[in-house]
Amino acid sequence: MQGVRIALDAFGGDNAPEVNIDGAFLAIEEFHDLEIVLVGKEESLKPLLKETPESSRIRIVDAGEVFPMSEKPSLLLRKKETSLYKAAQQVKDGKVDALVSAGNTGGVLAAALFVVGRIKGVDRGAIAVLAPSKNGFTILVDAGANSEVRSEHLRDFGTMGYEYAKLLGRTNPKVGLLNVGEEQEKGTELTKQAFDYLKAELGDDFVGNVEGSDINYGDVDVVVCSGFDGNIAMKSMEGAGKLISATLKKEIKRSGLFGLIGALFLKRALGRLKRAMDPSEYGGAFILGVKGAVVKAHGNSNALAIKNAIRVAYQGVKGDLVKSLEMKIGEK
Repeated sequence: MQGVRIALDAFGGDNAPEVNIDGAFLAIEEFHDLEIVLVGKEESLKPLLKETPESSRIRIVDAGEVFPMSEKPSLLLRKKETSLYKAAQQVKDGKVDALVSAGNTGGVLAAALFVVGRIKGVDRGAIAVLAPSKNGFTILVDAGANSEVRSEHLRDFGTMGYEYAKLLGRTNPKVGLLNVGEEQEKGTELTKQAFDYLKAELGDDFVGNVEGSDINYGDVDVVVCSGFDGNIAMKSMEGAGKLISATLKKEIKRSGLFGLIGALFLKRALGRLKRAMDPSEYGGAFILGVKGAVVKAHGNSNALAIKNAIRVAYQGVKGDLVKSLEMKIGEK
C-alpha cells in the first residue's frame, strides 16, 4: 500500500496553529510513510515550520479563512475558503486519505457528512470515542453527532463500531446497547426495537443491554447509544477523571510529609492512572460512516493529542476501515 496522506486543519482548535504543527512533526517522526498536508494561512504557517530530515513530508495548502470555534455549523458550506472546508475538500477530491481537525465539533461533522460525504447506505454518521476501561478501552458510539435517532440508526452504529473494534485489534468484538438495565424488557420502544435489530445483525457478538458502568468496567468492546446519551456519558467520565485527580492531590497535601512519601512510592502507578484518564493519550474521535477517514481532536488539544489524533486517522487508513464499512453497510 502507498503512503498515507492526511490533511490537518492547521487553524482548528483553541491552541492553533502552533500545537497542530508540533503534533504534525511528532506524527511524521513516528510514521515513516506518512505525508501531512497543513491546510491554513500559508504566510502564518511557513515561519513555524522546522527544518528536519522529515520536513519534506509536510506541505501547505493555502486557505485564507478560519472557521471559528463558536460559529454555527450550518455556515461551513458557505465558507469555502476556510481551512476546515478546504481540508475536507482535499479528502473528497482524493488528494488525501484522511482529515484531522481540532476545530468546531459541529463544523467538523458538517465537513465530514456534507463535504466528504456519507457512505452509500449510511443514513447517519456517528462519533466513535475510545473511553478508558479495565480492558484498555471501550468504543462508545455515538458520542454526540445525533441527539435523536431511530432504532435502525443504532443498529448501524453497532455495525460500524464492531468493524472499528476489529481494526483496533479486538477479535470477535462484543457489542452492548446502553440502557437502564440489562434485562431485555428494560428501556423504551426505541431501545427494545434496536435490541432486536442488533441481535439480528451481530448474532452472538451482541451481548444485549449494558449499563453506564459497563462503559468503563464491563466486558464489552463497543457500547451503542444515541449521541445525546453518549455525550452525557463522556462528559460525566471527564468530570470523574478530574475529580479523582483533584481529590488525590488534595489528600496528599493534607497528609503532609507521610502523604508526600506515599505519593513518591506510588508515582509510577499514579502516572499510569493519569495516562489512562487523559484524553490526549487516546487521540481523536473517529467519525464513522463517511467516505474518508475523518478524526475530530479535542478543541483544547496539545501537541501529543494532535499527534495521537493523526495516529487514529493513520490506523483507519492503513486498516481500510472505510472500505470495510462500505462493504458491510452496502450489503443491506
